[in-house]
Amino acid sequence: MRKPRDFDAELKALDDKAKRLKEQRRVQLGELVIACGADGVAPETLAGALLALSDADASTTEVWRQRGAAFFQRAPRKPARGSAQEPNGTLPFDRPAQPA
Repeated sequence: MRKPRDFDAELKALDDKAKRLKEQRRVQLGELVIACGADGVAPETLAGALLALSDADASTTEVWRQRGAAFFQRAPRKPARGSAQEPNGTLPFDRPAQPA
């Protein structure tokens, strides 16, 4: 005899997965805002720009889409290099003491 399916448990698992995916999407959108440098923009300005996006015509959104695709295609940024004043990015107190 087959074991009956627990539909409630399956629905709860699907609901939990949907919540995780929504949270992951929210985090990725925040990361995108930071990567584009828009984290310094006032929230009201950013919201206004997104609202303008939803009202824009097809030719304008196509130009924006192409620009966004180019953003993702460019080479990733190199990590920040060490301090220009100290070798290998070390802080002054990380260096061995110099004899007097």
